[in-house]
Amino acid sequence: MKTYNYSDLSKDDIIKLVQRNVDPANEIRAIVEEVLSTVQQNGDRALFDYASKFDKVILDKLYLDKAELEELASNVSTDQKAALDTAYNNIYKFHLTQLKTEDKVETMPGVTCWRELRPIEKVGLYIPGGTAVLPSTFLMLGIPARIAGCHEIVVCSPPQKSGKVNAFIAYVALLLGIDKIYMAGGAQAVAAMAYGTETISKVDKIFGPGNQFVTKAKTIVQSTTTTAIDMPAGPSEVLVIADETAQPEFIAADLLAQAEHGIDSQAVLVTTSTHIAEVTLAEVERQAAVLPRAEIVQQALYNSYVVITNTLSEAMNFSNVYAPEHLILATDNWQEITGEIINAGSVFLGNLTPESVGDYASGTNHTLPTSSYARAYSGVSVDSFVKKITFQHISPEGIKNIGPSVEILAELEGLHAHKNAVSVRMK
Repeated sequence: MKTYNYSDLSKDDIIKLVQRNVDPANEIRAIVEEVLSTVQQNGDRALFDYASKFDKVILDKLYLDKAELEELASNVSTDQKAALDTAYNNIYKFHLTQLKTEDKVETMPGVTCWRELRPIEKVGLYIPGGTAVLPSTFLMLGIPARIAGCHEIVVCSPPQKSGKVNAFIAYVALLLGIDKIYMAGGAQAVAAMAYGTETISKVDKIFGPGNQFVTKAKTIVQSTTTTAIDMPAGPSEVLVIADETAQPEFIAADLLAQAEHGIDSQAVLVTTSTHIAEVTLAEVERQAAVLPRAEIVQQALYNSYVVITNTLSEAMNFSNVYAPEHLILATDNWQEITGEIINAGSVFLGNLTPESVGDYASGTNHTLPTSSYARAYSGVSVDSFVKKITFQHISPEGIKNIGPSVEILAELEGLHAHKNAVSVRMK
């Protein structure tokens, strides 16, 4: 991990430093566009071919039914089920609070306005399954979809070498009451849910994180089809802000937890203490050496770095420009700087709050905006799975009160039919 001094960095230097997952030559776009076109034209056949090409699996069908999921789930141990149940319960409890009925507002006598929630009818959940299988992501997407009341939930996840899905994915499917999982991964899964195939239904909105190919596929289908996406959630990242009250052993563990996601993940340490930086880097080296995914970690760390600042406010300024997916405030003084947070996906406060708790079981959602998209996007929530439809009702008193203003506004815009729609009622 390279080390930079914040005071030595110009504004342009910082902009270059915070850039990640760019595709300047459009190489990823070209590959993804070909995959999208092939799936659109060839449907299921393309999915079978891509499973063979990318996943190295020959499939005889594209989905697992409830009986097959139950058989797979039987391999999950009692302790593992209990841990998944704990995560399910906490995530459910947190997300249930997000389902709220809004009050009706009388904006003037006789004019009443309000909003009502309606679920998105068909949603597609993409559950990554590349170098790591993520049943936690299934919980993070499936629970708010269920709470929102979505009518149809299509789930896609890459096939394992066995030609099936992981047993933990199967168990979560049963927890969520989902009785079919489609074995498709990568950009081809996004294509299948965006266009529909003989087996997989076209959905209204696609959810889920993935690599740069998945993210690019989502952004392309959002701009070229009627299917929306949750957000551009690509390779994972963490930024840790630390001062002299931080624990280097904890920081190193947090950085490595992020780095093991994949070679294109990024871990950044911004600290006010040169000593903390030096000890943390030594601790990163020590802890990384014994990790099973050490090779992946090392490649991710090559793209990661440390920034030394003079104050916590400078550290927060850098963080807001970076706009991290995960922000850890590794300081006993976190309450002094939380008000300065402008851009972040999810925040972890204090030295005893690792990002891992949010990844799995605290209750907050871990499907979050990456690559600086936290400047404009929120993480997944129940809100992501609903539409908020506005209503208004005008009474006889209301049309008398509001009518003259609408007539004047319509006339000044030169829209006389608009004016007349009010005038005929005023009579």
